[in-house]
Amino acid sequence: MLTRRHVLASALAAPAVLRMGTGTAHAATTLKISHQFPGGSIDKGDFRDRLCRMFAAEIAKRSGGELAAEVYPNSSLIKTNAQFSAMRKGALDLSLYPMPYAGGELPETNIGLMPGLVTTYDQGMRWKKEPVGKALSDFLADKGILLISWVWQAGGVASRSRAIVAPEDAKGMKVRGGSREMDMVLQTAGAAVLSVPSNELYAAMQTGACDAGITSSTSLISFRLEEIAKSLTSGAGASYWFMLEPLMMSKAIFDKLPKNQQDVILAVGGELEAFGRKGAQDDDAEVAKIYEKAGAKVAALDGAVVAKWRDIARDTAWKDYGAKTATAANLLKLASDVTA
Repeated sequence: MLTRRHVLASALAAPAVLRMGTGTAHAATTLKISHQFPGGSIDKGDFRDRLCRMFAAEIAKRSGGELAAEVYPNSSLIKTNAQFSAMRKGALDLSLYPMPYAGGELPETNIGLMPGLVTTYDQGMRWKKEPVGKALSDFLADKGILLISWVWQAGGVASRSRAIVAPEDAKGMKVRGGSREMDMVLQTAGAAVLSVPSNELYAAMQTGACDAGITSSTSLISFRLEEIAKSLTSGAGASYWFMLEPLMMSKAIFDKLPKNQQDVILAVGGELEAFGRKGAQDDDAEVAKIYEKAGAKVAALDGAVVAKWRDIARDTAWKDYGAKTATAANLLKLASDVTA
């Protein structure tokens, strides 16, 4: 298994390894990894960026320099919403990508943010080895996408005004939910909805176009929403909002690689899932401290409140999603079988 010391050692070795492609018998295959989140280093910053950098360093080390990878944060290589389609076409190698952002292209991917369907990390992480994980992986592979690292993140709400804890609190507010299904739940609760990627949430809240945003704890931190928020609802103890945000790879690119390199990618991806979970849970705890320090009032969710949101979701979003396609109906059934 990967340890932090192991990965840091790999990172230190990586610059020398990455140069092996110039003037040696074989050139390295350099993979491009794009994501929308702030860039940092392998040791500091948004854990999603760090995961990508750890992945790059480790595949370079384990492949003996046959593989290399470059990380492009802040959607600097490809715009946020275009990354999924680019991977499907083989125009982008990898992305750490919020799965429901692909919902406009493949509505089935909205299973990755179905309100109230996943309420704990244990439940979400079990998907990978349960029938729902195989069904989702098979569906995506058929559409040209491979799941390399399964990453789940709990979410909370940052608000410019009053806190949104229970569904009735959302009435009359303009809220960013993060998926079509979350938007349906918010609208049923009486809110107006806004559809923007999380990296555009700061500007939307700053201008007043959006009153509140629901997003992962990590994004609540990385996009500095505490600077404009007066209230935070934390999802650290319980949440109706869990986002599947995996490291994905273009199947067309993966299939062109020799088996030994494919094996390295899959092994490293699987091992980094523990780091992803710890990063998400650490940020669930950290976000409340950051917002309190900035002067925001912090509220928490509990099981009873989560159940209220889930009840609305089951009658609206779940029904709507399940009626989309036979695949969606099957995914919803299989996911419902994985209990909290």
